[in-house]
Amino acid sequence: MSQPARHGAKATTHTVPVPRSEWWRRAVFYQIYPRSFADGNGDGTGDLVGVLDRLDHLVDLGVDAIWLSPFYRSPMADGGYDVSDPCDVDPIFGTLDDFDALLAAAHERDIKVTIDIVPNHFSDQHPWFQKALAAPAGSAERDLFIFRDGRGDTGQYPPNNWPSAFGGSAWSRIADGQWYLHLFAPEQPDLNWENPKVPAEFERILRFWMDRNVDGFRIDVANSLAKPEGLPDADLAGWSGISHEPIPAGDPRWDNDHVHDYLRGFRRVLDSYPGERMAVGEAWVRDPERLARYVRADELNLTFNFSLVLAKWGAASFAQAIRESLDAMADVGAPCTWVLSNHDVVRHPTRYGGGAVGVARGRAAALVQLSLPGVVYLYNGDELGLQNVELPDALLQDPTWERSRHTDRGRDGERVPLPWSGSAPPFGFTTGAASWLPMPEQWVSLTVEAERDDADSTLSLYRRALQLRHDVPELATNELTWLDAPDGALCYRRGNSMVVLLNASDGPVAVPEGEVLLASAPLVNAMVPPDTTVWVRTAPA
Repeated sequence: MSQPARHGAKATTHTVPVPRSEWWRRAVFYQIYPRSFADGNGDGTGDLVGVLDRLDHLVDLGVDAIWLSPFYRSPMADGGYDVSDPCDVDPIFGTLDDFDALLAAAHERDIKVTIDIVPNHFSDQHPWFQKALAAPAGSAERDLFIFRDGRGDTGQYPPNNWPSAFGGSAWSRIADGQWYLHLFAPEQPDLNWENPKVPAEFERILRFWMDRNVDGFRIDVANSLAKPEGLPDADLAGWSGISHEPIPAGDPRWDNDHVHDYLRGFRRVLDSYPGERMAVGEAWVRDPERLARYVRADELNLTFNFSLVLAKWGAASFAQAIRESLDAMADVGAPCTWVLSNHDVVRHPTRYGGGAVGVARGRAAALVQLSLPGVVYLYNGDELGLQNVELPDALLQDPTWERSRHTDRGRDGERVPLPWSGSAPPFGFTTGAASWLPMPEQWVSLTVEAERDDADSTLSLYRRALQLRHDVPELATNELTWLDAPDGALCYRRGNSMVVLLNASDGPVAVPEGEVLLASAPLVNAMVPPDTTVWVRTAPA
């Protein structure tokens, strides 16, 4: 049996500067992938009316804000991240009137609404790109994107060796022989942010939505807008060929220093509006210190911290991710923004082993995430303990599946719609016969209806954790003090009397002395079993 932790032993204290009053500094956001949240018109695809109809679920859960993934006009080559009109709603999701009604209903419930902005690229069906295709090489229309002549005697080779994040080359050739850059799918041509018309257009887009009273934005691939001078080749040594993360050795596609100039432009627009508008950046940057640059005082308000997404299950890897993140963000006075799952990554219970073990570890990780100082982003379905779904090949829609020549199954497995009620698919998600991606019959015990009144369900665990996060003063502080813990466990104190212990070892460890406020699994004889996190109110330090 493991020895008890010396819970009074002080190691390292992380103290973030005293926060200002902005609402977003401690908020719990809930990401809604609109196609998969709730269907309001019975066609099998989630929409804005479905979100409005289910807002009370989010009130009951206790979140502060929602993040809506793209609902704009789009050919849907990449699930809506290929935007053809960023100032209108795609008909599959509804209308602008539907959006305004959802926004008003959320605000009536004291829920903030933030939306996705996709500034790296437009859809190839956007009017700008269609005009660029029709214009000659060197034209003003083409300068809005990144067109180049190819290499080789006849320009038959791409301008450089950059790969697409979805597989294959990041370049496609058009009829007149030039090539255009697309870091993602060919249907998503990269914009040229060095052309002043591009930042001006995104200022117009931001103002369009802020004039409608949205509370903030999630900036898609915020680290990609600036391309290096000359577009040099990448060092592809050791790269597997398919990745949604940076190439390990100095990837020139991402995190170029000039990107911060563009993000400062976003911030100036945000600050010109009342009401503490905010923006969070998606920046896959492995170095915590470089990540912190995205949230300097005049740049973005928040940036997703993917350290817990990348961390393997275990106390040491979790502790390292937390320590490095807190240290880096403290240097710039910004809160950490903690993520376990989203629409682009395998759901965390599946990453942690799947099945009953994965669910137990997922519940334990959730109590770590929700106990940390800063901001939390939940992904729709986290609160139900959903895992990834293995879908038939014929149903896969993610562009990665085809681009990788069927070697990478893509992200559809984490985008399967939510189960709401009933005993068989589509579990109340739609009044139609089927949902756009099928749900497994085994989800009958994971519907909102089934979990709502079950005190031991994952939904009940999240509800209690969010209530405590709101009510317990220690969780509102910015101080985290590391405490000694047995091998395979991590332990820290929030404030002066709230102890959090994660047991990721193979055996039980002693419960810290005090009042147990919450545990991710039942305690046995005053011991914390493996794959369990416990919150304990102790005597003041």
